[in-house]
This record gives sequence, C-alpha cells and structure tokens, in this order.
Amino acid sequence: MSKVKGSRTERELLHLFWDAGWYCIRMAGSGSMPLPCPDLLAGKKGRCFAIECKSGKGKGRKYISTGQIDELTHFADGFGAEAWIGIRFDSMPWYFFKPSDMGRSKGQGNYYADKDLIVRKGISLKTLLRKK
Repeated sequence: MSKVKGSRTERELLHLFWDAGWYCIRMAGSGSMPLPCPDLLAGKKGRCFAIECKSGKGKGRKYISTGQIDELTHFADGFGAEAWIGIRFDSMPWYFFKPSDMGRSKGQGNYYADKDLIVRKGISLKTLLRKK
C-alpha cells in the first residue's frame, strides 16, 4: 500500500468515527518514528480505541508484522485503550479485529487478515461501537 493510499484510508476511517459521534485523531507519522504509536485514537465517554489501519485490493492476505502488533498492544496497554486492527479491502466496508483474532503466518508468525477471516471473525464498525 502506498503512503498516499494509507493516509487516505486512515482519514476515511477518522471521518467515519466522527460521523458516528466519536472523537478521533490521526497520529501523523505513526509508522515512521521509533516510538510505538497507532494510526488512530478514537474515544467516547471513557471508551478508547488504539487502531492500526490496513487497506488493500482484496486479493490474498493483508499482513501486519509481529512488531507492529507488539507496538500497538504496548501503546494500548499503557494508554488504557483497546487495541484494534481496522482493515478495508477495496469495494468492502471496514472490518475490525482484536490481535488475537487474526491469522498467523507459518513462516515468520506475522499476523494477517483475508476475506475468509473477515467473514469468520471480523466485526463491522457499527458492531465495534456498540460492543462493551
């Protein structure tokens, strides 16, 4: 995914949170600094999400390195937020996963999501916002 497409999809999700009545900020430079930092922080009335965003064409799998997941969960734990991965394939809505619900590759143990996993374990934005 290009930086431009990544930024565009992050902004798209940011606006979806605001449209749903949640407060949300995008963390500029989240993937380019040495400190753990999610792509988005969203919150409402004491509930907070630290979100790593991924998007793709929907052909095959979208991988997320173990390091990215470790940084996301480390940040979320320290901040008091819930760690979530938001994934959107072209022509599909956003789906969300807890890191523990994602698939793991056999080689390096990286995390992944594909359309099959979305159907089995992904939740919609509407469900995420209602979930307690």
